[in-house]
Amino acid sequence: MWYSKIDQSSVEKRTIDKLLALKESLRISGIPPKIDGAMLLATWNIRELDSSKYGMRDYEPLYYIAEIITHFDIVAVQEVREDLVALEKIMDLLGSEWKYITSDVTEGTPGNRERMAFLYDSRKIKFTGIAGEIVIPPVTRRSGDGKKVVYDPADQLYRTPYLCGFRCDWLNFFLTTVHIRYGDDDPDDPERVREIQELAKLLNKRVRERSDLKKYQFILLGDFNIYSPEDATMKALTDNGFVVPEELNTLPHTNTGSKKRHYDQIAFWPKKRKIEFTGKAGVYNFFDVVYKDDEQETYIPEMNSYKSRYETTSKGKPRSKSGKKRYYRTDWRTHQMSDHLPMWIQIKTSFEEEYLKHRRKQS
Repeated sequence: MWYSKIDQSSVEKRTIDKLLALKESLRISGIPPKIDGAMLLATWNIRELDSSKYGMRDYEPLYYIAEIITHFDIVAVQEVREDLVALEKIMDLLGSEWKYITSDVTEGTPGNRERMAFLYDSRKIKFTGIAGEIVIPPVTRRSGDGKKVVYDPADQLYRTPYLCGFRCDWLNFFLTTVHIRYGDDDPDDPERVREIQELAKLLNKRVRERSDLKKYQFILLGDFNIYSPEDATMKALTDNGFVVPEELNTLPHTNTGSKKRHYDQIAFWPKKRKIEFTGKAGVYNFFDVVYKDDEQETYIPEMNSYKSRYETTSKGKPRSKSGKKRYYRTDWRTHQMSDHLPMWIQIKTSFEEEYLKHRRKQS
């Protein structure tokens, strides 16, 4: 345990009680049980996994994070940091059947030394062996005299998107996960729009032109920092061929703050044989169960440990009552769990009956 000066027996009891409550909450949340013939796909930006900004995570939140993940078959995770200790602890809690694939860190200050990762239950999901970070190709133009083709380096995304191929039953699919830059507090920030547009356009072209990818469904998911489905950021996605299914369009926001924003998305490229959904999708709010709004007093010992500053600001000034509440809700607890909620959808993966009917017609 990181918090060596805290009563560990009380932490252990609290964690057990909360895990039991979390299991019950997940059971009645609308997330269906795992079944043959369907896949539960989720995306989750897990804030600063893991960094020392508010003290490294103790085991308590990692138990809760692992419990949530285990209810899905495969999860795209954003904001995995350079240090993989917390991720490895989560994998230990998930069990040996769970595997992960992660990108390298994106260098440079805007990249925040973040990785993209996929966590999946290998009993059901199979990695096809194809993985790579997406690079926007050079811009082709003619030289000034028009006699020579020139290739200019393209502006890359601040955080490199990560693409991996998987198989579940009859379904072959590529997942591309992103963490689009935030930029200015503007729903139509030009750089945010550009990043989504460049990536969606590239994937659109790739799907249409490459014969080796015809057997795959393409799914683009992650943290797009989209405020609202009506914004130019969403239009940059849909104008380039990607579709957000109705099951997801009607879901509540995915950020945990007071501003109701639809940061996270799961978008699909429609093929001749369209991907089939079961009609089940959702966003799970873990703060209804763990680190609840009214549990501020419970976590004062943890918040006063290491780099946390519950009593005073970073400049040493005492926090007001409202300041302490704000610190707990928007800063500290979101660095224990996250400031994003996991979004999920159930997808049909077995087409045995359709195949047999098709063959019967042909015979």
